Amino acid sequence: MSQDTWLQNYDATCRLAQEIAENIHERNKQQRTGGNPAKINMTLRASLQKLKQNIPQLKESLLRASSSRRIMQSEADRRQNLIDDLLTREKQLNATFKGDIPEPAPSRSTLMAGGSGANEGVSANPWLINEPDETIGLSFGEIKQQQQRIIEVQDEGLDALAAVISRQKLMGQEIGNELDEQNEIIDDLTHLVDKTDGRIHNETRRVQLLEAKSASCVRKVCSAKHAAKLKL
Repeated sequence: MSQDTWLQNYDATCRLAQEIAENIHERNKQQRTGGNPAKINMTLRASLQKLKQNIPQLKESLLRASSSRRIMQSEADRRQNLIDDLLTREKQLNATFKGDIPEPAPSRSTLMAGGSGANEGVSANPWLINEPDETIGLSFGEIKQQQQRIIEVQDEGLDALAAVISRQKLMGQEIGNELDEQNEIIDDLTHLVDKTDGRIHNETRRVQLLEAKSASCVRKVCSAKHAAKLKL
């Protein structure tokens, strides 16, 4: 499911929830005026069942998009919050439909939006949703473009961060290569020092042997001279 498809399905689910809320309001108004709400109740049950099915589908498709990294984590978190709000609203709509909780009281903005109609006996719908200022006057396509621009800006930031990380990785590799070369030089020097120490040790032993032989020869010459003198 693409990003645009998810947003379209979310938008359709929101419209369904709004339609259910308006039908509940209309059903309650019929009950208060002595009308027969049987038909609208049947429509509400089918719509509530569809809403219950749509929300898990949105959650599942979001999980797939997030796990495959088709959307950024911040966008995934934002969409999860939207789903959580839908779940809360679905529970409220079910409870209101069953009569477990009363219909919410009209908000100030709803009463103001009712205008003169509220004064003429037309009850205000408390379920009406106030559209955010950022999207007022925008079509669905324009809202998608706005969200796409936000994602593109975030992608540019990620690209810049990736470039910095790539440069740091390259610097780390160069430093590592230099250290390897220096370690090889140190190894060569260590090997050369070990060979030199071995040669010095060998030469020292040869000198000691020569000194010992020289001393032995001197003693023999001296002994021979002494023996010759005694014969004379």
